[in-house]
Amino acid sequence: MFKSLSISIKLMIALGAMMSACGVATLVVLFSLVTLQRSDTAERSAYQISEAATLTLAAAVEQQNALRAYVATGQETARRDYLARKAAFDQAAQALDASDADHVYAAQHQALKAASDAFHQQSQGLMAQAADPATRLQAEARLLQTADLKDIRAAVAAVDQAADAVLSQRSAAKKAAFGRGYAALVVGGILALLVAAAMTVWLVRALSQPIVAMTRAMAQLAGGDLKVSIPAQERGDEIGRMAAAVGTFRDNAVEKARLEAEAQSQRAVSEAEHRANEAEKARIAEEDRIALTALAEGLSAMSNGDLTYRIETEFAPKAAQLKSDFNAAIAQLQQAMSVVLGNVAGIRSGAAEISQAADDLSRRTEQQAASLEETAAALDEITATVKKTASGARQAADVVDAAKGDAETSGVIVRDAVEAMQAIESSSSQISQIIGVIDEIAFQTNLLALNAGVEAARAGEAGRGFAVVASEVRALAQRSAEAAKEIKTLISTSTSQVGTGVTLVGQTGEALQRIVDRVAEIDGLVADIAASARNRRSAWPRSIRP
Repeated sequence: MFKSLSISIKLMIALGAMMSACGVATLVVLFSLVTLQRSDTAERSAYQISEAATLTLAAAVEQQNALRAYVATGQETARRDYLARKAAFDQAAQALDASDADHVYAAQHQALKAASDAFHQQSQGLMAQAADPATRLQAEARLLQTADLKDIRAAVAAVDQAADAVLSQRSAAKKAAFGRGYAALVVGGILALLVAAAMTVWLVRALSQPIVAMTRAMAQLAGGDLKVSIPAQERGDEIGRMAAAVGTFRDNAVEKARLEAEAQSQRAVSEAEHRANEAEKARIAEEDRIALTALAEGLSAMSNGDLTYRIETEFAPKAAQLKSDFNAAIAQLQQAMSVVLGNVAGIRSGAAEISQAADDLSRRTEQQAASLEETAAALDEITATVKKTASGARQAADVVDAAKGDAETSGVIVRDAVEAMQAIESSSSQISQIIGVIDEIAFQTNLLALNAGVEAARAGEAGRGFAVVASEVRALAQRSAEAAKEIKTLISTSTSQVGTGVTLVGQTGEALQRIVDRVAEIDGLVADIAASARNRRSAWPRSIRP
């Protein structure tokens, strides 16, 4: 029955038993103390009454002495002294009456009052008789026979006897109360010790022994013994509930061991997948690095003016088109620049011939102006020179037209190269966007792994295996993010270099456009020269025409 009671109720029962034993002893001691208090009060009252009675008797003696003095002398001072002593006696009598609050000495007080009233009446008659000198001697004779304090002394003695009786009674009561108090303390103390010892033994058997057994079982469980038997599970008190909790803890530990074994197996599988993913990432990163490095070297060579450079490194299939586009673009650029250089050389040669012919024409014209005679003689030669100049001008015009066409063709090729470089730049941007998507996926994976780790931490021991997997996934996501950042950095560098190449090709196109414009101007000038030569030849007299 007691095993089903809670520990608090058991403690309350033990404490109640000890308090009951102490309470009985306390009540007996309290009763003894009340008796002692009443005895002390009665004793104090008896002493006060005895003292008041003594003071009353002393006041009566003083009053008698004042009466005798007045009867003997008849002086007014003696009469006033008597009245003062009478007032003191009355005050002492009132104090005596006030000290007896319980009216224990009421009969003695009445006797004392009657005796004092009789003495006062006798004193009044003697004082009236002593006031006349003729009857004063008679008053003195009566004073010896009457106005004594015999009755007052008897009443005061009765009060003292009653007070002594009260003191004797209260002394005996105090002695009995002290005896009861000592006995209650001794018996109550012994009873309290016996009850405390019995309750201690009962509590040790009911609480300490099961707790010790529970502690031993918990120590074995903490040491890894998951097959330990948990005692006191059948109890209905807190110890039974604690035993049930320890049993649940043991079951959870068994389940935890099973989950840890499963987590270890899952961790091995995850590590194998992680190694495979790392190898695949390393292969992809190496392919991208090779492609970006080769492309950067090609752009660097092109920016340095080397149009013969070709990418020979083998690219991955996903970057093979980038290699083909780059090689085709730089080949077209090289071809265009070769055509431009050839046309520029032809333009330079034709311009030199035109300049030489113009110099010859100028020189001969000066000779014609210097000497008319020599003009006639040299007219045939001038005519031939003009023909040659016109022919050279036509040839120069044809060369300039061809150079203009070649320059325009070169401009088209350069524009195609610019478009190809822009396509390369767009591909690099798309690759950078893809890397950004990969980086975002890695960030979301890292965030999901972090949330999974938090939930696993909230789950406690049951979620430890999942927390390990979440930690591995988070580490994998972080490494993916770092690799994506590195690839994005390389792509950004490549994009910058491609942009530089696009700028250079654009500048080349602008230079070719300026060459086309200059060739057009030269074409116009040569056409003007040819027309001028034809006009000059047609303006000559027919007689001097060849």
